[in-house]
Amino acid sequence: MISEVFITCAVTGGGQAPTQKNVPVTPEQIAESAIEAARAGAAAVHLHVRDLKTREGVLDPALYRQVVRRIRKSDVNPVINLTTGEGCYIVLGSSNSPLPLSLETDMLGALERLVHVEELRPEICTLDCGSMSSRKGSDGAMINTIGMLRVMAAHVQELGVKPELEVFDTGHLKMVHDLVKEGFIDDVPLIQLCMGVGYGASDDLTTLMALVHQLPSRAVYSTFSVGPMQLPYAALAPMIGANVRVGLEDNLYLSRGRLATNAGLVQRAIDILDRIGVRVMSPNEMREKLKLKVMRREVNGDD
Repeated sequence: MISEVFITCAVTGGGQAPTQKNVPVTPEQIAESAIEAARAGAAAVHLHVRDLKTREGVLDPALYRQVVRRIRKSDVNPVINLTTGEGCYIVLGSSNSPLPLSLETDMLGALERLVHVEELRPEICTLDCGSMSSRKGSDGAMINTIGMLRVMAAHVQELGVKPELEVFDTGHLKMVHDLVKEGFIDDVPLIQLCMGVGYGASDDLTTLMALVHQLPSRAVYSTFSVGPMQLPYAALAPMIGANVRVGLEDNLYLSRGRLATNAGLVQRAIDILDRIGVRVMSPNEMREKLKLKVMRREVNGDD
C-alpha cells in the first residue's frame, strides 16, 4: 500500500456522442469542468475534445487550443494530459467482405495524431499500447500497431512530453516493456491500467494483479475501472501501489441514479482516500514525482 497518490480526472471521453447532459461537450464546458475538478483536488486533467455538431470525439487542434488556453489562464495549474487516442478506429465493410472499409473508419497517421501535442506541449499525453476489438460494433476495432507506437513514442520523446502508457490488456504490457527497452521512455515509466474497457482486461482483482505483477521496475502507475466500479477502484488503487483516476469519461454516476460532475467524482474519491489514511498530492507534487518539465503557460499566442 502507498500512503499518498495523485488523482487524474478524465473530463470527457472520445468516441460516440454522449446522451447524458452531464458530459461536457463544448470547449468552454470541457475547460470549466477541468478547472472545477482541479479546484476539487485533481492533480491532473485528462482531455479529449468533441465535435460541436456531432458531439463525437474528434482530433481538432483548434478545439484543443481553446480548452488548454482556458485552463492555463485560470486560477488553477493542473498537469495537463492530452489524449492521442483519436484517429485509430477502423470499421470493416462487413465480416464477410471487409474491404473496402466502412465510411465510419477514422484512421490517421501516427504523426497526425500528435499535431495538437506538438503545438500545445502538455506535460503528459497518452499512448494506447496496443489494439483491441470494440463494443461499438461487431466489425470495429481500435488499431495501434507496433510501428505506429514506435513513431509516436519517438516524437513525443523529442517534444519533451511524458507519455502515459495506456494498458488495456496483458499483451499491451509487452509493448510497454519493448518501448522501455528500446529507449523510447525517459526516466520513470508512467503507466495507466485501464480495466473493464470493452474487450480488454476485466476489472476483477485477479486480472488487475496479473497486470501489476508484470509492470516494469520503477514504474509509476495508476488504475481505474469504467462504470460502477470506478469509485471502489479509488479505494483499491493505493492498496496495490497505484494512483487514482476518476471522471465522466469512465463513469457518469456519483451513486445509483444520481448523475455526477467531474468535481463531484474527484471530491468523492478524496473522501474515500481520506477515510483510509491516504493523502492526495498536489499538481506540483505530481510534477516532482514524475520529473515533469515545467508547463509552458505561453504557447503560440497564449497570454
